[in-house]
Amino acid sequence: MKLYLSEQDVLATLTMAKAVELVEGAFRSLANGTAVNHPRRRVVLPTGSVLHYMAAGMVEYFGIKVYSTNPTSGAHFEVLLYRSEDGVPLATIEANHLGQLRTGAASGVATKFMAREDAATAGIIGSGFQAETQLAAIAAVRQLREVRVWSRKKDRREAFARHCAEKFGLNVRAVDSARECVEGVDVVVTATSSREPVLETAWLAPGTHVNGSGSNWADRRELPADLIYGRASIVAVDSIEGAKMESGDLMLPLLEAPADAFAGVELSAIVSGKIPGRMNADEVTVFKSNGLAVEDIAVAGYLYEQAVKRGLGRRA
Repeated sequence: MKLYLSEQDVLATLTMAKAVELVEGAFRSLANGTAVNHPRRRVVLPTGSVLHYMAAGMVEYFGIKVYSTNPTSGAHFEVLLYRSEDGVPLATIEANHLGQLRTGAASGVATKFMAREDAATAGIIGSGFQAETQLAAIAAVRQLREVRVWSRKKDRREAFARHCAEKFGLNVRAVDSARECVEGVDVVVTATSSREPVLETAWLAPGTHVNGSGSNWADRRELPADLIYGRASIVAVDSIEGAKMESGDLMLPLLEAPADAFAGVELSAIVSGKIPGRMNADEVTVFKSNGLAVEDIAVAGYLYEQAVKRGLGRRA
């Protein structure tokens, strides 16, 4: 019988530290050829409803993440997990929090390999669903002494700062502008739904690492063109194939003023040591995250194993 895991089962089982470990392993599997990833596809309806689906396979497990979105009802995520050896269905996993955690974890992996080792300050633009796990992931790989947050609504950014300060035991404070959030910090995160850049390249200090995590649509971007195709010494993406399909941060500048070449390199090459994530302390580095199904499957496989060991979930 197949196992069904709820959001509560996921939260009871998965820590950010473990998610970072699993996602790093997924990138290593991509680098050594033991994982296969298919990019996201979408079915868009006139009602505003969208069906999103993405699939991947690894040595032990393969599966698909599927989710629906609608402006009135929000987003609803599930992962269907199968055994690679014989294709037997193993689990259906509610995946809102799974996706939130693995998205943060991808930025954690990028920060681990691309930020300065002494990075101790972070600025987060955005205070929504993804921002909290972005902070958790950075805190899992670097010792943070100060965190700034800015988003458009003052009450939301202040509530976010209070919540995260208490939850993570960090010095988190809300600031009054995106510029104040970004200037002088070691790691910058953008976690918004903006269609236009939310920061200016001139605000970034030498040595800053930037995680752009908010958009996976080709007509939206959070990061300015002169950062991607200018200031940044290296721009990592989770998948070049996927980035060319849905990363407005990298593709929109090419439409406006064609560059010599597409900017992105794959994070898996950095994680596996094929190319360096940083050459010196003054470089500005960027990770543009769109999300990969292989990250979901790596996490889902672990959740399934833990659920079996601990007697979580229900059989159906």
